Amino acid sequence: MKKLFITIIGFACALSAMALSPQAELLQKPERSASNHYNYPYPAEALPVLTESPAGYEPFYIAHYGRHGSRWSTHHSSYTRPVERLERAERAGVLTEAGRNLLGNLRRVRDAAVNRTGDLSDVGAEQHRGIAERMFHNFPTVFGGEVNIDAKSTIVIRCILSMLNEVAALQGLNPKLHITTDASIHDMPYMGWGYGEDTCANPLRAKMKVMSDSIKWSRIDARAFIKRLISDDIFATDSINAKALMSEVFTVAGSIQDHHEFDDMSLFHHFTTDELFELWRLQNIYWYVNWGPAPANGSRLPFIERALLTEMISSIDDAITRPENGASLRFGHETCVLPLACLLELDNVNYHTTDLDNLHLQWQNYNIFPMACNVQIVVYRKPGDLNPDDVLVKVLLNEHEARLPFATDTFPYYKWTDIRPYYVEKLKTHINWAD
Repeated sequence: MKKLFITIIGFACALSAMALSPQAELLQKPERSASNHYNYPYPAEALPVLTESPAGYEPFYIAHYGRHGSRWSTHHSSYTRPVERLERAERAGVLTEAGRNLLGNLRRVRDAAVNRTGDLSDVGAEQHRGIAERMFHNFPTVFGGEVNIDAKSTIVIRCILSMLNEVAALQGLNPKLHITTDASIHDMPYMGWGYGEDTCANPLRAKMKVMSDSIKWSRIDARAFIKRLISDDIFATDSINAKALMSEVFTVAGSIQDHHEFDDMSLFHHFTTDELFELWRLQNIYWYVNWGPAPANGSRLPFIERALLTEMISSIDDAITRPENGASLRFGHETCVLPLACLLELDNVNYHTTDLDNLHLQWQNYNIFPMACNVQIVVYRKPGDLNPDDVLVKVLLNEHEARLPFATDTFPYYKWTDIRPYYVEKLKTHINWAD
């Protein structure tokens, strides 16, 4: 009989000092299995170490796009459906002790979530304050003195609140900052989804969802899971959609890390290590196929963010012409951050493979778009030098220095004149969304 996840988590610390496989990473920290619900992973004691500025250069501008922080589920049914399924078994008197324990915890989460659909959580607010503080201290020349900070958000309230938490932290660190904030449909064609080229991709995304759903439901094996919760095999078979219940409990298990009121609760012990890994692996495939660079979608879906990258390039071009320092901060969604990172070809985010069974060995979604994920394009020049040909940039993905698809002798720094023409030309790529 397989041991439950909680029984073997104790030796995970022994793996922390070495390069880990996805299985070992989930063993070490099961919260990673939550994919886009994974809590932003940088406490103060585990911050990435950044490379010093090249001699004579200093950062003067940041073009940023960040996802909102941790939130409640965008569908209240995520909390109610597993409760309803288990309550059928409760009424029939066939719940095991583990089933009764799970139902009680699911009711607690469901009740706390009433009228909170999609809202920013307390953890989400903390994430953005922390990101702001680190950005300020990492790049003090960008945020020093009376500089202008332009902040924009999508019109979604959790994004607006994420923006306000971040800029409030910056203002507290430097009261002299001139900060403007905005959230308007005017900017949605490049700031969020549901406008512009994004809508052209809807038929393709619908096709990809059918594909990923087919993979998911054909591969979930819920037989052992349901047996641990329900004592009557016939009732479980006839009256419970075991695969749906397993998937729903997995979603709630991953999402409760996004709220301090559930710090005393974990649901991961209801899954074996193999079950947890497989459920995450299927989610990894979903994100790769539906929003990423998968050959299955013709590697087209990243281009839904060409307007965003175009706007970011334009803002950098404009900043280079001005003597003042500053930053442009944008707040939206992971469904923008992932395609943007693909367009920029950061690290291995734009990885291409048709071998979805082994995708997880090279591409892990929790490294790309946890809650509050962000891309920071940091721009450097020599103080007082407005020569546009002598500008360097580095890109941070979730505050880690990322590699770009160009040769450089000074990683993580790249010449703007080397990389800008590549991206501008790439953005001209014709995409046939109807195919």
